[in-house]
Amino acid sequence: MGSTIVEKIFSWKCGSDISAGEVVMTPLDGAMIHDITGPLAIQKFHEMGGEHVFDPKRVIMLFDHQIPADSLDAAKNHVFMRKFAKEQGIHNYDINEGVCHQVVLEKGLAAPGEIVVGADSHTCMYGAVGAFATGIGSTDMGFALKFGALYFKVPETIQAKVSGKFPKRVGAKDLILAIAADIGADGATYKAIEFTGKTITKMDMAGRMTCCNMAIEMGAKAGIVPPDKITWDYMKGRRKMKPFDLESDDDATFAEKREYEVSDLEPQVAVPHNVDQGVPVSKVQGTHIDQVFIGSCTNGRYEDLAEASKVLGKKKFDPNTRVLIIPASREEYLKALEHGLIERFVKAGALVEAPCCGPCMGGSFGLLAPGEICLSTSNRNFRGRQGSTEAAVYLSSAATAAASAIKGEITDPREV
Repeated sequence: MGSTIVEKIFSWKCGSDISAGEVVMTPLDGAMIHDITGPLAIQKFHEMGGEHVFDPKRVIMLFDHQIPADSLDAAKNHVFMRKFAKEQGIHNYDINEGVCHQVVLEKGLAAPGEIVVGADSHTCMYGAVGAFATGIGSTDMGFALKFGALYFKVPETIQAKVSGKFPKRVGAKDLILAIAADIGADGATYKAIEFTGKTITKMDMAGRMTCCNMAIEMGAKAGIVPPDKITWDYMKGRRKMKPFDLESDDDATFAEKREYEVSDLEPQVAVPHNVDQGVPVSKVQGTHIDQVFIGSCTNGRYEDLAEASKVLGKKKFDPNTRVLIIPASREEYLKALEHGLIERFVKAGALVEAPCCGPCMGGSFGLLAPGEICLSTSNRNFRGRQGSTEAAVYLSSAATAAASAIKGEITDPREV
């Protein structure tokens, strides 16, 4: 009997044949903490008698959720983590690089065949490079920091096979919203989702990151794309390692196999207050919006900003709509800057911020007042996610967000 890509990764790490459903203690290749979850993880590390982290070089630390510090408590947390990093010899990216998940991939801190954990649910984004990556709680992270290993129940895998060519102004975000609507918010609970098929093999890394990022929105433990030439080209200059084959066997056992065709896929919008409530944009077209947020670890890459710029053209954003644009990292910001996108957005009426999470989790800036509506390229639209529990958040691609920002209402990007 063959193995899935996830079973192969765990088998390699454990040194024996491992199948889905088994519980194993597995060594870790990396552990990531940020300014929200890090302080509690460090506290748990100390409560467990931790004196030295398992390997300072494999602990990833950065600040992205509340930067620059937007409260006295945030500032204290930053100081606490800086002190811990210095004591432990951990390199701290601090406030300088951007959103944790984007930075981990840019710096080559997750790679094909590795197991990486993060004290953040969207850690599953690292599966875009063929790593098994998953989010864990702060207590588990305290254990991971001390021992460099963690217990896992090896997940079964749902295969999502995608075929067809995307229509104009339809892409990875529309696909993953459609998949989430199909599988449901808990349809992949404690399973991995393997994204495969000709559409995925032709998809750039930015799109793969978007798909894997939102695997958690279906309850999945991980999202993963088998590494190929696109993967290894991305890894060049980021990590010194020779390419190798890693894919599920033809006779591997999957929990489910689902197929998707994108040739006729319309732009998708997830309506409040759940990610799996995705509908074609035509169903909600004309809905008034007060704010548009283009950014986050889901859709804050240069490719997203470039698509938004194409939709914008020489037009301006609606003067009654607040438009917040936040690149996912310093690297993505510089790309946008060098190509003139930042200037274009500012002249069109947007507020462009330094790389960070921004309004995504509702804990920093750009919050919504009661009754307000935001169209966001981020990954969650739960009640109260971006401010008031009486506000509403719709999710979309960068193209749809840009088109809607121009008109001040949810708009089909193909019509702009």
